[in-house]
Amino acid sequence: MNWQQAQKDFENYLKIERGLSDNSIENYLLDVKKLVKFLDQNTMKISPLDIDEESLKRFVYEIAKEVNARSQARVISGLRSFFNYLQFEDYRPTNPMALIETPKIGRKLPDTLSISEIDKLIASIDLSKPEGERNRAMLETLYSCGLRVSELIGMQISDLFFEEGFIKVTGKGDKQRFVPIAPATQRLIDRYRREIRVHLSIPKEFEDTLFLNRRGKQLTRAMIFTIVKQHAIKAGVKKKISPHTFRHSFATHLLQGGADLRAIQQMLGHESITTTEVYMHLDRNDLAKVINTYHPRK
Repeated sequence: MNWQQAQKDFENYLKIERGLSDNSIENYLLDVKKLVKFLDQNTMKISPLDIDEESLKRFVYEIAKEVNARSQARVISGLRSFFNYLQFEDYRPTNPMALIETPKIGRKLPDTLSISEIDKLIASIDLSKPEGERNRAMLETLYSCGLRVSELIGMQISDLFFEEGFIKVTGKGDKQRFVPIAPATQRLIDRYRREIRVHLSIPKEFEDTLFLNRRGKQLTRAMIFTIVKQHAIKAGVKKKISPHTFRHSFATHLLQGGADLRAIQQMLGHESITTTEVYMHLDRNDLAKVINTYHPRK
């Protein structure tokens, strides 16, 4: 088995057996490609079935010079999964990554926006332009529903259940969940559909896609990132933010408002409650408030 065949088999496994999203699969394959590139550059003709721990340690040592500990840990984790797959399929007797240690990294807290910063950012949108109504509806949906950027651009009109007060969201691995949507956000989406979207020339394959570009086609992830950054600059928000910042802010503001962590987990579409617990970064005033409110010896 050569590297090309191993990568193809691994890709099929991630897609069919694990049900991962295209973005996750791409990241796993990128880790393997980094290893293959290293072997080529060093004229190390070793197959995926024969590569040993020492060769992999050499690779890890080299990438440690180029990337930070978090990125290094990401590559090690990806390769460990790749060789786990080869071992699982009986291509190899052992996983050569098993004893290679992952660098210790602190848990990175997600960046968040304050409510006033979100208000400023939304207020900076120029509603005199057709894309203004769309951008306002999109950013409000990101924040009020806690969506991933891929979930936003993939949203369909048929996913809107406004009478019931919910939207259907297709998340990682094509897993679906229902998320409540505020009446104010519903009104912004309806206005965009009624005043802007209805005037677009839309190709047949995008007739059900909610948010569209000027050519009537689905927006890209890169375009959403650009929109967010442009409006952050215009609003004078100095933080380094992305579309995901709205999702982090959604979860943090709900938690600070007293929402149950399990409910937040369901709305975010996290499989594990551990993933949601990263939002437990309340400041000391919040913690003191909890004690003063709920402890019997307050």
